[in-house]
Amino acid sequence: MADTLLRLANDRRTARLVRLLGLPTPVLLERASGGWQAQELAGRTFVCAGGPHARLLADAGAALRAAGARVTESGQPPDAGQPLHGLVFDASGLRDVADLRQLHDFFQPLLRPLARNARVVLLGEAPELRADPVAAAVARSLEGFLRSLAKELGRRGSVANLIQVATPPGADLLLALSGPLQFLCSARCTYVDGQLMRIGHPLADTRSPAGSRRLAGHVALVTGAARGIGAATAARLAEEGARVLCLDIPADRDALYETAARVGGVPFAADVAEAATPQRLVEFVRAKFGGLDIVVHNAGITRDKTLANMPGHWWDQVLAINLRAILLIDAALLDAQLLRRGGRIVCLSSMGGIAGNYGQTSYATSKAALIGYVAAQAPRLAPLGITANAVAPGFIETRMTAAMPFLPREAGRRMSSLAQGGQPRDVAELITFLASPAAGAVSGNTIRVCGQGWLGA
Repeated sequence: MADTLLRLANDRRTARLVRLLGLPTPVLLERASGGWQAQELAGRTFVCAGGPHARLLADAGAALRAAGARVTESGQPPDAGQPLHGLVFDASGLRDVADLRQLHDFFQPLLRPLARNARVVLLGEAPELRADPVAAAVARSLEGFLRSLAKELGRRGSVANLIQVATPPGADLLLALSGPLQFLCSARCTYVDGQLMRIGHPLADTRSPAGSRRLAGHVALVTGAARGIGAATAARLAEEGARVLCLDIPADRDALYETAARVGGVPFAADVAEAATPQRLVEFVRAKFGGLDIVVHNAGITRDKTLANMPGHWWDQVLAINLRAILLIDAALLDAQLLRRGGRIVCLSSMGGIAGNYGQTSYATSKAALIGYVAAQAPRLAPLGITANAVAPGFIETRMTAAMPFLPREAGRRMSSLAQGGQPRDVAELITFLASPAAGAVSGNTIRVCGQGWLGA
């Protein structure tokens, strides 16, 4: 369903009336189209800086320049008339309370010159790397700073995120840092806002194939692929060169086959909750592809009812599809050694699993479980070079949100920092990044695509 207020607020004929009425004035958000480009940041200007003991600044500048950005490390805004598209500050050297003044001194004079749809990235260290409690507290303080700053920037369509390094000093971080930083500085992280992305040692080579699409030669499974986020994900993975196995329930066969045809993929009609599905899938993958490189667990349902009124079979349905099916499919693929070395697992969690939603105890239980699942699987799969991450959408414009009553739907749109809902492609962009070689140092994360909204979807 179209966002009428977004259209009116960005139409010259009606924008003044929207302001006079005191309504929110959401900005049209910049979104990338097509596949990832080697010079994804070409034409964009970034200011980078860091404190005296910053250990990531040189690598950050190199990563941005490699993607085509113009980078100045002077801490000064570009010349008058030249737009400023983003800020990167390396806070890895901050150790005590006095050091935190560096955040103010860098950001305060540069926020007004920032263009709309700007990207701000803070670089820091994981608090557990620091034995000194004060230094650990300073490292943790970056999260509060980052999320508050993101709320200030949101009404201009800009987003801010934190990359947290979980490897001790001395590690070579250029390859680990490049992919996440380039993604968070691009027009592909439109609705990823106020988020923490932890990086460790790369589990495999994080460089994308030269002269080809990022996922050329890869095979991806997407469940729940017929519509919405699943269909957008299948299309986005295909743009990057992946062959996509599109799975959805037999009742959605027509939509499933349409999606598969549109992305040049292969349809597979099955109910993920049926006991026979994991083995059927194993046999089909082995015969058709010989293996998988990417598994995206998107299939899910809701059966909304307060717990006092919820029938037991509704509870069982939600847990069977949203959780048990994922565990069994992964186990079957791993036991059959069909998820190749360097593979990627991405689970669709939800803001409902983080913040909870009224009448969704079963749904929130299943989605919170996936957060724990990827955190526990990540170290177990690391020796195989396989990463496991979760993506938690917030208010995304899908059939589900279009069916909501008017007032809750409008509240869901306006309660984010960006004052609007996200698009299925916004979620697909993050999934595709996590599925790419560039995310080889990102595992065990749960990253929200919510525009800093807290309404689950």
